[in-house]
Amino acid sequence: MNRILILFTHPRFEKSRVNRALLKDIGQHPAVTLHDLYERYPDFNINVEREKELLLEHQVIVWQHPIYMYSAPAMLKQWIDLVLEHGWAHGEGGDALKGKWIFNAVSSGGARSEYAANGFNRFSMGEILIPFQQTATLCRMIYLPPFAVQGTYRLTDADLEHYAARYLDLLNRLSQSDPDIEFIRTFPFLNDWLLFEAGETHHDQHPSL
Repeated sequence: MNRILILFTHPRFEKSRVNRALLKDIGQHPAVTLHDLYERYPDFNINVEREKELLLEHQVIVWQHPIYMYSAPAMLKQWIDLVLEHGWAHGEGGDALKGKWIFNAVSSGGARSEYAANGFNRFSMGEILIPFQQTATLCRMIYLPPFAVQGTYRLTDADLEHYAARYLDLLNRLSQSDPDIEFIRTFPFLNDWLLFEAGETHHDQHPSL
Protein backbone atom coordinates (compact mmCIF):
# COMPACT_ATOMS: atom_id res chain seq x y z
CA MET A 1 0.00 0.00 0.00
CA ASN A 2 1.29 3.46 -0.93
CA ARG A 3 0.89 5.84 1.99
CA ILE A 4 -0.47 9.30 1.09
CA LEU A 5 0.28 12.57 2.88
CA ILE A 6 -2.18 15.42 2.26
CA LEU A 7 -0.60 18.76 3.09
CA PHE A 8 -3.78 20.77 3.47
CA THR A 9 -3.51 24.57 3.49
CA HIS A 10 -6.62 26.71 3.71
CA PRO A 11 -6.72 29.74 6.06
CA ARG A 12 -10.54 29.78 6.08
CA PHE A 13 -11.35 26.09 6.03
CA GLU A 14 -14.54 26.59 8.03
CA LYS A 15 -15.96 28.64 5.13
CA SER A 16 -14.92 26.27 2.34
CA ARG A 17 -17.81 24.12 1.12
CA VAL A 18 -15.54 22.46 -1.41
CA ASN A 19 -12.77 21.35 0.91
CA ARG A 20 -15.16 20.30 3.66
CA ALA A 21 -16.80 18.01 1.10
CA LEU A 22 -13.50 16.67 -0.25
CA LEU A 23 -12.12 15.87 3.19
CA LYS A 24 -15.30 14.62 4.86
CA ASP A 25 -14.38 10.92 4.62
CA ILE A 26 -10.65 11.19 3.97
CA GLY A 27 -9.60 11.15 7.62
CA GLN A 28 -10.82 7.56 7.95
CA HIS A 29 -8.82 6.28 4.97
CA PRO A 30 -6.19 3.78 6.21
CA ALA A 31 -3.52 4.94 3.74
CA VAL A 32 -4.01 8.68 4.17
CA THR A 33 -2.46 11.11 6.65
CA LEU A 34 -4.37 14.41 6.63
CA HIS A 35 -2.04 17.18 7.80
CA ASP A 36 -3.71 20.59 8.23
CA LEU A 37 -0.81 23.05 8.21
CA TYR A 38 -2.79 26.09 9.36
CA GLU A 39 -4.20 24.11 12.27
CA ARG A 40 -0.81 22.65 13.20
CA TYR A 41 1.16 25.88 12.83
CA PRO A 42 -1.10 28.89 13.57
CA ASP A 43 2.02 30.99 14.24
CA PHE A 44 3.73 29.80 11.00
CA ASN A 45 6.54 28.32 13.13
CA ILE A 46 6.96 25.11 11.13
CA ASN A 47 8.70 22.12 12.73
CA VAL A 48 10.99 21.36 9.79
CA GLU A 49 12.38 18.08 11.13
CA ARG A 50 8.90 16.71 11.86
CA GLU A 51 7.76 17.68 8.36
CA LYS A 52 10.74 15.87 6.86
CA GLU A 53 9.88 12.75 8.84
CA LEU A 54 6.32 12.84 7.50
CA LEU A 55 7.57 13.16 3.93
CA LEU A 56 9.89 10.19 4.31
CA GLU A 57 7.04 8.06 5.71
CA HIS A 58 4.81 8.56 2.63
CA GLN A 59 5.12 7.71 -1.06
CA VAL A 60 2.43 10.09 -2.37
CA ILE A 61 2.37 13.77 -1.42
CA VAL A 62 -0.62 16.06 -2.08
CA TRP A 63 -0.50 19.83 -1.93
CA GLN A 64 -4.22 20.54 -1.33
CA HIS A 65 -5.18 24.20 -1.42
CA PRO A 66 -7.42 26.81 -3.04
CA ILE A 67 -6.07 28.98 -5.83
CA TYR A 68 -5.44 32.38 -4.25
CA MET A 69 -4.37 35.09 -6.70
CA TYR A 70 -2.95 32.48 -9.09
CA SER A 71 -0.97 30.72 -6.38
CA ALA A 72 -1.45 29.01 -3.03
CA PRO A 73 -2.07 30.38 0.48
CA ALA A 74 1.00 31.77 2.25
CA MET A 75 1.42 28.77 4.55
CA LEU A 76 2.23 26.45 1.67
CA LYS A 77 4.94 28.79 0.36
CA GLN A 78 6.36 28.97 3.89
CA TRP A 79 6.37 25.17 4.09
CA ILE A 80 8.11 24.80 0.71
CA ASP A 81 10.74 27.41 1.55
CA LEU A 82 11.62 25.90 4.94
CA VAL A 83 11.15 22.15 4.54
CA LEU A 84 12.54 21.48 1.06
CA GLU A 85 16.07 22.36 2.07
CA HIS A 86 19.13 22.37 -0.16
CA GLY A 87 21.22 19.31 0.56
CA TRP A 88 18.18 17.34 1.70
CA ALA A 89 15.47 17.77 -0.93
CA HIS A 90 17.61 19.13 -3.77
CA GLY A 91 21.16 20.10 -4.64
CA GLU A 92 24.24 18.02 -3.94
CA GLY A 93 23.22 15.02 -1.86
CA GLY A 94 19.61 16.21 -1.80
CA ASP A 95 17.76 13.10 -2.92
CA ALA A 96 15.57 12.36 0.12
CA LEU A 97 12.37 12.73 -1.90
CA LYS A 98 13.58 11.17 -5.15
CA GLY A 99 10.90 9.10 -6.87
CA LYS A 100 7.99 10.14 -4.66
CA TRP A 101 4.76 11.14 -6.43
CA ILE A 102 3.30 14.58 -5.85
CA PHE A 103 0.41 16.64 -7.20
CA ASN A 104 -1.77 19.65 -6.42
CA ALA A 105 -5.41 19.19 -5.43
CA VAL A 106 -6.87 22.61 -6.07
CA SER A 107 -10.14 24.52 -6.06
CA SER A 108 -10.88 27.68 -8.02
CA GLY A 109 -13.82 30.02 -8.35
CA GLY A 110 -13.25 30.24 -12.09
CA ALA A 111 -14.39 27.38 -14.30
CA ARG A 112 -11.99 25.28 -16.33
CA SER A 113 -12.89 27.16 -19.51
CA GLU A 114 -11.80 30.42 -17.87
CA TYR A 115 -8.29 29.04 -17.33
CA ALA A 116 -7.16 29.04 -20.95
CA ALA A 117 -5.29 31.26 -23.40
CA ASN A 118 -8.61 32.68 -24.63
CA GLY A 119 -10.26 32.67 -21.22
CA PHE A 120 -10.61 35.26 -18.49
CA ASN A 121 -7.47 34.13 -16.65
CA ARG A 122 -5.35 33.81 -19.83
CA PHE A 123 -3.42 30.76 -18.63
CA SER A 124 -4.33 27.12 -18.08
CA MET A 125 -4.35 25.65 -14.59
CA GLY A 126 -1.29 23.63 -15.58
CA GLU A 127 0.54 26.83 -16.42
CA ILE A 128 -0.55 28.49 -13.17
CA LEU A 129 0.96 25.54 -11.29
CA ILE A 130 4.31 25.48 -13.11
CA PRO A 131 6.23 26.78 -10.03
CA PHE A 132 5.00 23.72 -8.10
CA GLN A 133 5.90 21.41 -10.98
CA GLN A 134 9.40 22.86 -11.18
CA THR A 135 9.81 22.58 -7.40
CA ALA A 136 8.90 18.90 -7.59
CA THR A 137 11.27 18.38 -10.52
CA LEU A 138 14.10 20.11 -8.66
CA CYS A 139 13.51 17.69 -5.78
CA ARG A 140 13.56 14.72 -8.20
CA MET A 141 9.96 13.90 -7.43
CA ILE A 142 7.43 12.70 -10.01
CA TYR A 143 4.90 15.47 -10.59
CA LEU A 144 1.41 14.35 -11.58
CA PRO A 145 -1.34 16.47 -13.15
CA PRO A 146 -3.58 18.34 -10.72
CA PHE A 147 -6.92 17.22 -9.36
CA ALA A 148 -9.15 20.26 -9.73
CA VAL A 149 -12.55 21.41 -8.55
CA GLN A 150 -13.37 24.52 -10.57
CA GLY A 151 -16.27 26.91 -10.95
CA THR A 152 -16.88 26.45 -7.24
CA TYR A 153 -19.41 29.29 -6.87
CA ARG A 154 -21.85 27.45 -9.12
CA LEU A 155 -21.52 23.96 -7.65
CA THR A 156 -24.51 22.31 -6.03
CA ASP A 157 -24.32 19.94 -3.07
CA ALA A 158 -24.73 17.08 -5.54
CA ASP A 159 -21.80 18.39 -7.57
CA LEU A 160 -19.65 18.48 -4.44
CA GLU A 161 -20.61 14.91 -3.56
CA HIS A 162 -19.54 13.91 -7.08
CA TYR A 163 -16.13 15.55 -6.70
CA ALA A 164 -15.64 14.08 -3.24
CA ALA A 165 -16.33 10.60 -4.62
CA ARG A 166 -13.85 11.21 -7.46
CA TYR A 167 -11.20 12.40 -5.02
CA LEU A 168 -11.67 9.36 -2.80
CA ASP A 169 -11.47 7.13 -5.88
CA LEU A 170 -8.21 8.83 -6.85
CA LEU A 171 -6.67 8.29 -3.44
CA ASN A 172 -7.80 4.66 -3.47
CA ARG A 173 -6.20 4.07 -6.86
CA LEU A 174 -2.92 5.73 -5.91
CA SER A 175 -2.71 3.90 -2.59
CA GLN A 176 -3.70 0.40 -3.68
CA SER A 177 -1.93 -0.08 -6.98
CA ASP A 178 1.05 0.86 -9.11
CA PRO A 179 -0.64 2.79 -11.92
CA ASP A 180 1.10 3.68 -15.16
CA ILE A 181 2.50 7.01 -14.00
CA GLU A 182 3.80 8.06 -17.41
CA PHE A 183 0.37 7.41 -18.94
CA ILE A 184 -1.30 9.43 -16.17
CA ARG A 185 1.01 12.33 -16.92
CA THR A 186 -0.35 12.58 -20.48
CA PHE A 187 -3.65 13.93 -19.10
CA PRO A 188 -3.99 17.63 -18.20
CA PHE A 189 -5.95 16.74 -15.04
CA LEU A 190 -6.21 13.70 -12.82
CA ASN A 191 -9.97 14.19 -13.19
CA ASP A 192 -9.57 13.30 -16.88
CA TRP A 193 -7.59 10.17 -16.08
CA LEU A 194 -10.32 9.04 -13.66
CA LEU A 195 -12.97 9.55 -16.34
CA PHE A 196 -10.88 7.54 -18.78
CA GLU A 197 -10.40 4.72 -16.25
CA ALA A 198 -14.16 4.69 -15.65
CA GLY A 199 -14.78 4.44 -19.41
CA GLU A 200 -16.60 7.77 -19.48
CA THR A 201 -14.36 9.49 -22.00
CA HIS A 202 -11.62 8.88 -24.56
CA HIS A 203 -8.03 9.87 -23.91
CA ASP A 204 -8.15 12.67 -26.48
CA GLN A 205 -11.25 14.24 -24.93
CA HIS A 206 -10.77 16.80 -22.18
CA PRO A 207 -14.19 17.46 -20.70
CA SER A 208 -14.93 20.61 -18.78
CA LEU A 209 -15.41 19.65 -15.17
